[in-house]
Amino acid sequence: MTVASAAQIPIGEAKVVVAGSQEIALFHVGEDEWYALESTCPHQGGPLAEGWVHEKTVTCPWHAWCFSLESGRLVMADMEGVATYDVRVRDGDVAVNPVPRANGA
Repeated sequence: MTVASAAQIPIGEAKVVVAGSQEIALFHVGEDEWYALESTCPHQGGPLAEGWVHEKTVTCPWHAWCFSLESGRLVMADMEGVATYDVRVRDGDVAVNPVPRANGA
């Protein structure tokens, strides 16, 4: 499902998008690197799209919980974190599958 144009999200930026009924944080990390995570931190609902990204980790701006952009797992402990979604960019359009990946994907 197309959720944005690639031009709307410069490298190093993130944006909250809606795919189906899911609110998703979409991250443009590198030239061809895009990641999509559940948009809210499970700790207290912080907005992950407003967090800061270092390498392939996003840090929640409210209480500094850190999540892998690749797996969604909580980095500071061996715990499940947030759902991740498949992203595809084609002809300048960014599409996100509204169905979360299976755990460990």
